[in-house]
Amino acid sequence: MLHLILTMPSLLFLQGFLQVLLLLVCSSEAYKPVIIVHGLFDEPNNFKTLTKFIQQAHPDTEVTALDLFDNVKSLRPLWTQTKGFRSALESKLNQSRESAHLLCFSQGGVICRALLSVIPNHNIHTFIALSSPLAGQFGVTDYVKKVVPVPKKLVYKLCYLRLWQDISICEYWNDPHHRDLYLKKVDFLPLINGEIQHEHLDEWKKNFLQIKKMVLIGGPDDGVITPWQSSHFGFYNDNEEVVEMKNQEFYTSDAFGLKTLDSRGDISVCVQSGVPHLHWHINITVFNNCIKDWLI
Repeated sequence: MLHLILTMPSLLFLQGFLQVLLLLVCSSEAYKPVIIVHGLFDEPNNFKTLTKFIQQAHPDTEVTALDLFDNVKSLRPLWTQTKGFRSALESKLNQSRESAHLLCFSQGGVICRALLSVIPNHNIHTFIALSSPLAGQFGVTDYVKKVVPVPKKLVYKLCYLRLWQDISICEYWNDPHHRDLYLKKVDFLPLINGEIQHEHLDEWKKNFLQIKKMVLIGGPDDGVITPWQSSHFGFYNDNEEVVEMKNQEFYTSDAFGLKTLDSRGDISVCVQSGVPHLHWHINITVFNNCIKDWLI
């Protein structure tokens, strides 16, 4: 009995020490890895500030900005980019049994939509689309002018030619006044959004629905994504009036799983005013209000 009494403080100390050690170990492993896919004319170095935000909020988080199709190479065909990013993403995911978060900016969000469709058992927990033209682009901003220097109403005459479908912007150029040509000629966005029937539709929908959460971020002062509501799966009708996500045909028909994801309560929409396009990933308010809480 005396022996037990004398050793009790030591046992309590040891128990407390082990509990603290366990908490430290668990806290360092609590945050899932974050994988970033950059946008048009971007490169991984552009995401150093965002990486800093993430690691300050969630210490020891592993953040990887995939280094492919940088700068002007981001104009290459989107299926080519999807193939390259798929290889890099699967390689990264295979290094760990953990699930990961996929954070994708601008054009990168469209590429990530494809990745989540074509990769079976991808083990992505949360897909964060940061100011991405998810329902298409119909605005001649400075980005578009660099590649297609014609008025907005004439862009389709170039983009819907087969030769121009090898340029990334044209593969999500969605002219609401020429929807028949968009569906017939564009070989990327209508496929991944299930706007046309194809043999992989059911398989891609199943793959996409493996994510646990989708976060859609955008705002009215973006200045590049047009309409800005495309970042939330809204888009123009033929009168150039914005039709919100829930009234889009690909939502009502649940073409690629968007309605199912919403019915599960797994879509979060974040609107931020006063943020120009190139500031989304360097704005601390955007990070705190729209991103931070999902990276756990």
